[in-house]
Amino acid sequence: MRWRRVSVRGPSMSPALSDGDVVVVRFGAPVRAGDVVLVTWPARPGQLSVKRAVRPDGDGWLVRGDNPFGSTDSRTLGPATVVAVVRARLWPRPGRLPPSRTKLS
Repeated sequence: MRWRRVSVRGPSMSPALSDGDVVVVRFGAPVRAGDVVLVTWPARPGQLSVKRAVRPDGDGWLVRGDNPFGSTDSRTLGPATVVAVVRARLWPRPGRLPPSRTKLS
């Protein structure tokens, strides 16, 4: 399995992650509902997004941003392809990510 650092851009994962945070992701890791994940979208080729996995849906996952007022996610774009699972924040506050405060359904 491969690891990579990823910079978060935008407000969609606030308050768990903020614009400019750096996280470490693991490619090939199993995905569970509630995990923060790195995804791609069939509707937006080449775009990577950091979102929270809600549930599997067909060949992809339904994902949402923690900030419903500042996120474009599966509610608009449909299921996403999960490419990696976020394991921890590296900067500016190293450590594990807090769980979602919203109901995942």
